[in-house]
Amino acid sequence: MPLVLGVDSSTQSTKVELRDAEDGTLVGSARAPHPDVHPPRSEQDPEAWWEALCLATAEVTADESHAVAAVSVAAQQHGMVVLDGAGHPLRAAKLWNDTESAPEAAAMVEALGSERWASRTGSVPVAAFTITKLAWLARHHPDTAAAVRSVLLPHDYLTYRLTGRRVTDRGDASGTGYFDPVSGAWLTDLLDQLVGPADWASRLPEVLGPVEAVGPVGTEGAAGLDIGDIGVVGPGTGDNMAAALGLGIVPRQVCVSIGTSGTVYTRSPDPVADPSGAVAGFADAAGGYLPLVCTLNATRVTGTVARLLGVTPAELDVLALAAAPGASGLVLVPYFDGERTPDRPGATGTIAGIGSDAGRQDVARAAIEGVVCGLLEALDALRSVTVVDEGPLVLVGGGARSPAYRQVLADLSGRPVLVPTVVEAVATGAALQAAAVLSGRPLDELRTQWGLGGGTLVEPDGSVDTAAIRAAYAEVRG
Repeated sequence: MPLVLGVDSSTQSTKVELRDAEDGTLVGSARAPHPDVHPPRSEQDPEAWWEALCLATAEVTADESHAVAAVSVAAQQHGMVVLDGAGHPLRAAKLWNDTESAPEAAAMVEALGSERWASRTGSVPVAAFTITKLAWLARHHPDTAAAVRSVLLPHDYLTYRLTGRRVTDRGDASGTGYFDPVSGAWLTDLLDQLVGPADWASRLPEVLGPVEAVGPVGTEGAAGLDIGDIGVVGPGTGDNMAAALGLGIVPRQVCVSIGTSGTVYTRSPDPVADPSGAVAGFADAAGGYLPLVCTLNATRVTGTVARLLGVTPAELDVLALAAAPGASGLVLVPYFDGERTPDRPGATGTIAGIGSDAGRQDVARAAIEGVVCGLLEALDALRSVTVVDEGPLVLVGGGARSPAYRQVLADLSGRPVLVPTVVEAVATGAALQAAAVLSGRPLDELRTQWGLGGGTLVEPDGSVDTAAIRAAYAEVRG
């Protein structure tokens, strides 16, 4: 039975899944933590990702009968990894939720205009995008910038550690701000103009196709993982792209991810270019497109509120579900770490409408409703630029394990919420890609054979005054 290893290197941890390549049966899983980060400066040592990958892989392959035939890596999008000529990181990687490059993002939009950005890259850059981080590096640390010989994304770096090759895929590349998702070409002229003249073509990774093999795990990679020879390494991709694979998302179906960040996206056969900047016109990991809206604040908000109330996340759920919809008029705008959509990197959270009769349960409910209202505004933005179906919303991420998030999303959207059977969608998607590369079979064919796409439905409470709750949120948000 050939086994494949799917890797999810996220902001908080590395998660790995070992699956049967033929039918997708889960054989084992493990995780290892990453260093904590605290925006606006959000940085991690790339070596910590590699160490976490080695630890998690050692745990899941402790049974010597678990021989791995193929591996693919998915990871957090946008992060900037810069290497010297010997392939060593020159500094800590700036992550997607680092907002120190917000001034550079604003200057870039002013220089070229949002229409031109959208037409060339499919997106309008915000501080999350790699191009803004490179400009920040050139401005604040010119000596380090001058020493850069390779610019990689987090998943690219881990693939490099595994194989020694500098490669990426069009899905993750489409979140850099210097890649055309339609033509599949790097836009080095943007880097010359906005970061500084350099031999960018030699510094950027090769872009591989959706099921194109990178090669085998190299000597150094094999020594680190210590699990024997692995003959096939897939191209990998960004976390949202991998999640779409792992969930079995079909074109026009809407997925809502509630994790450290919140995302709302769909698969599309057609490219999207939104000059408002709300919708990022990403490519997907299967040859199509993945229009996506990202909010910076999601489960960190409810985690913070739980800490302030002195309860666990599970106890926060109980409190929130005990409160009446609308939280007795209390409204929480969850911009705790700034915000990406809308683009307000310097914003902070707001609590409004609180009275002397407010209870802990109302605060808990308002935190959940605030995150969900922001995500539903993201869905409105997505719907304004591309066709989406009006069926159940697929809910993933840590929020999918929360009864309160499930029910409030169903109530405020007025739509059923599908909680997938798959728990770690990103790792599952990476494993599916590895299996497709190993077997040479189409991703869609394997997705069907693995039985992806099923789950449990949560129905909305039709008596909830959705319009009033969302209007109150929009008024306070301003």
